[in-house]
Amino acid sequence: MPGLLALAIAMGIGRFAFTPILPMMQADAGLSLAAGGWLASSNYVGYLFGAVAALHLRAPSAWMIRLGLLLTAVVTIAMALTEWLWAWLLLRFAAGVASAWVFVHVTTWGFPRPEVVFSGVGAGIAGAGLICLALLSVHADSDSAWILLGAASLAGSAWLWGRFTRRDPVRQQAHESFRWTGDAVRLAAAYCAFGVGYIIPATFLPAMARQFVGDPLYYAWSWPVFGAAAVASTLFAGRLRKRYGDRRVWIAGHLLMALGTGALAIEAIPAAWRTIFCALLVGGSFVVVTMSAVQVARALAKPETAASFIAAMTAAFAVGQIVGPLVVAWAEDFRLPLVLATGLLLTGALLLMNRAHPSATRPTPVG
Repeated sequence: MPGLLALAIAMGIGRFAFTPILPMMQADAGLSLAAGGWLASSNYVGYLFGAVAALHLRAPSAWMIRLGLLLTAVVTIAMALTEWLWAWLLLRFAAGVASAWVFVHVTTWGFPRPEVVFSGVGAGIAGAGLICLALLSVHADSDSAWILLGAASLAGSAWLWGRFTRRDPVRQQAHESFRWTGDAVRLAAAYCAFGVGYIIPATFLPAMARQFVGDPLYYAWSWPVFGAAAVASTLFAGRLRKRYGDRRVWIAGHLLMALGTGALAIEAIPAAWRTIFCALLVGGSFVVVTMSAVQVARALAKPETAASFIAAMTAAFAVGQIVGPLVVAWAEDFRLPLVLATGLLLTGALLLMNRAHPSATRPTPVG
């Protein structure tokens, strides 16, 4: 439960609350699509910075998790206290740093059931989406959404403050630098492609639905559906990972996401259907891919080099996330970025099909 709630706050709110709030900010603050892309990328630059910093900072994981959660709450509330774009850029950067600290340290904590912990990402997304849906139903503005989600983060952080207290198991052993191989490079490249491919709908799906459909109560439902699909798929993924192995599950996730992003770009499909289809397929795949990718990285590396390789993978993933929203900001439209996302997801799947290391193809024990 502590790991699940920590990821719900750090990822569902710290990283992804901007997604359901973006259409609200477009409506009441006049935020352009290009500015939305820059704000999203600022958050992901912060995530990259935070992931790299987490590898080098020697502070105990418990304190890094606490600091990350508290920072998430503070900067979320602060989004409602200014209307300056440069301030929003700094706040979204800080939220990205905080979410990376929490993610890295929670995922290396050693919880017995990783699929339950990772389901916190989807739970946070669904919860934030439902809050924004409720606020839209009473015609509340984006400032109300930031304050309410920040307050929820603060309350959750207070409850978690004393839950992360035991000795950090990761710091008990020295870490060695990872020695790169051809397979390791392919894994990092596939993870980077995944970062670009999934982040475009994960950042702009409600904004796309708003443009395609226009009904606020309809487009607001796309994000809770996205989060609910993430929760259900993550909890079910343990069985698939045991039966087929993490690499095959990772490949399947890329293919499903490519179907979702590709369908969203086809205007001949009714807007309502393609939006929900994308929410189900991308939402139902991206957390499972993240979880499987971490396990594939662990299987490829030695125990003493796993942390270095996972950090490098996370950095590659973060670079992909930065690129995706910038493409949307440059294009000021969704069609070309969706085609790019589809192509990169398929490319990542092809890279993963080239198996060069036996240990990375075997099913990895879950729990």
